[in-house]
Amino acid sequence: MQVTVELPDDLARQMIPAGHDPARVALEDMAVEAYRAHRLTEHQLASLLGLGRYELDGFLKQRDVWFEYSTDDIQRELETGKRLWKQREEEPGTFRG
Repeated sequence: MQVTVELPDDLARQMIPAGHDPARVALEDMAVEAYRAHRLTEHQLASLLGLGRYELDGFLKQRDVWFEYSTDDIQRELETGKRLWKQREEEPGTFRG
């Protein structure tokens, strides 16, 4: 799909950093907002922007978009860590994740 947008020159200069491709800036901005609104997955966002996993991580951090990590996620990680630590103490050199 191709989308055409008309912007007054003075506003375009304010919105688009000098030397940047206006179409790319618009694509990135729309894609990030769709990701924030949970309309795109991380995989879809990376694919749309042509970025690898680590590039996407940096891209999102530059835009103050952080991984959502709930208290339930933290609790699960803590329980897994405790289980693995106990297993390590009982059977050194053996891990069953």
